[in-house]
Amino acid sequence: MKMVKILAALLALAVLSGCASKPEPEESLGYQETSVSLDAGTYQIPAVVTTPQGGADRAFPAIVMLHGYGSNKDEAGNGYKIAAPELAKKGIASIRIDFMGYGDSAVDHAEYTIDVGVREAGIAADYIAALPGIDPARIGILGWSKGGAIALLAAGRNPVFKSVLTWAGAPNLSGAVYSAEGYEAARQNGVYVAEFDWRGPLNLSLEAFDAAAGTDILAEFSRSAAPVLAIAGSEDTAVPPETTEQIRAASANAASRALIIPGADHTFNIFTGDMEAFNVLINETVKWFGETL
Repeated sequence: MKMVKILAALLALAVLSGCASKPEPEESLGYQETSVSLDAGTYQIPAVVTTPQGGADRAFPAIVMLHGYGSNKDEAGNGYKIAAPELAKKGIASIRIDFMGYGDSAVDHAEYTIDVGVREAGIAADYIAALPGIDPARIGILGWSKGGAIALLAAGRNPVFKSVLTWAGAPNLSGAVYSAEGYEAARQNGVYVAEFDWRGPLNLSLEAFDAAAGTDILAEFSRSAAPVLAIAGSEDTAVPPETTEQIRAASANAASRALIIPGADHTFNIFTGDMEAFNVLINETVKWFGETL
């Protein structure tokens, strides 16, 4: 009988030890998506708000999601549409917007400049910060490609942004989006008409070229106290992967990091059907904002 009691005690101890060694499962919340229209004065900004649902009664952090050149609020391959619910499930709300002239925006893109983009990011931040259940002291910003440039500028100019993340962020727009050929066409004709394989043309004004040429994005970002995580794919041919290190080096925050995802292209392979790299991107994004907001 004594031996039976000893064996029973050892078995109970083993069970308890095994339970203690297993990590607690991460909380997974539900989410809700709502299409909204943000007042920008003379025009409206189409947006989608994604908020966590369920779990403890608390105020959640939130991020503003900025799309790239020629894209829209759902992003390439629906990348933001995929990412927003994953963030919400982990307790991070988001708002993704159509910049002026993109997606559902009713305004001609000829009126857009990078300064307009920064202003629209601020309007989106103010909107989501004022929603019930959102902590206005924990607002971050995420930008993909050209959206990354706007995110860096917005963080440098607006202290509301406490954490920054760029996906293939492009802090030098003058030689890419705002090319010398485009500038000359805008100078001669008033606008440069950019053509795309996947969407209709966009009108770029001479003012937009001048604004890009006259702005040092990394210098402005260096004024931000927020940490940044710059992520790129090793096979990105649109924005050099080493740009991530330039972004990190420009940051005033020692916690800033650069990360290269091996084998990933500019869209993190989302169009290939192989979601491995994009899933790494989502996981790193959730982790970053979870740690910094």
